[in-house]
Amino acid sequence: MGKKEFVVRRVFQLVVLYLAIASMLFFLFRAAPGSPLATFIGTGFTQAQEEAIRESFGLNDPLWLQYLKFLKNALLFDFGLSYTTSKPVMQLVGERVWNTLVLMGSSVVLAYLFGVPFGAYLAWNRGELTERVGVVFALVSRSAPVFWTGILGIWLFALELNLVPAGSMTSPGATFSSKFALYTSLDFWHHAILPAVVQAFYYYSLPALLMRNSMLEVMNEDFVDFAELKGISDRMVMLRHAARNALLPVVTAFAIAAGYAVGGSVIIETVFAWPGIGRLMVNSVVANNYPVAQGTFLILAVLVLLANFAADLAYGYIDPRITYE
Repeated sequence: MGKKEFVVRRVFQLVVLYLAIASMLFFLFRAAPGSPLATFIGTGFTQAQEEAIRESFGLNDPLWLQYLKFLKNALLFDFGLSYTTSKPVMQLVGERVWNTLVLMGSSVVLAYLFGVPFGAYLAWNRGELTERVGVVFALVSRSAPVFWTGILGIWLFALELNLVPAGSMTSPGATFSSKFALYTSLDFWHHAILPAVVQAFYYYSLPALLMRNSMLEVMNEDFVDFAELKGISDRMVMLRHAARNALLPVVTAFAIAAGYAVGGSVIIETVFAWPGIGRLMVNSVVANNYPVAQGTFLILAVLVLLANFAADLAYGYIDPRITYE
């Protein structure tokens, strides 16, 4: 199988998986208790007015017809109108998705900037006390719930030391002329640093442990022994020979880590009151706002699927020895 056929097959698989996720979401939300229009219809509405509203949102159609319409619209990324604001779902998502991408992207970059050299250091000190302590520390950070470390971070750095804000994305009353002005402002990064570091504390163990294991395999190769016999310093052997050749699984895992970080934004955005797509999803689920909940779920699913797809393609470009069969 050539690369073109591989890409076509993977795209088809992504579409099928996307529709399967959409189907599960459709039936799960319909099975939830409560009326989706409970927060939209007031107590003073007449029965005729309630029926008119239900009809306008298509809720009076048979379930199978709602399902077919939903799948068709999901393929077009048209998730309808919010039950609570009557705004298009994609407009609401578009207002928040970049807030999530910037925060989660920053956390993954921080995780890799620390995790990759940390993993290389652990591998080079194989068998020593620092390596054993470092591995335990990485496993503990990976096991610690993000909401718990987030609350600890707020208590220590925001409440006790008063170094950073406890939540939100900007200071009250702050205005910006554009998204670019917002994301390049000191006020934004003053608010973003704590949630980004908390999320990075959870994700850094992935590149660290991957780099350590990959380095341990590479260090047994003949070219590493040959470099040491040539009299090259240990530091240069580690950087130019061992670490460089051990980066393949770490680099390809970057896309997967970025996808899962975006998918896992729900917790960190809820803890820090970050106005992103994850928090929008939580609020819409609580309000039984089907269109927004389904739309946010599916957009997050698409980002994760695309990240995995990018990782698959990256293997072939980074390592020419890999063939598509």
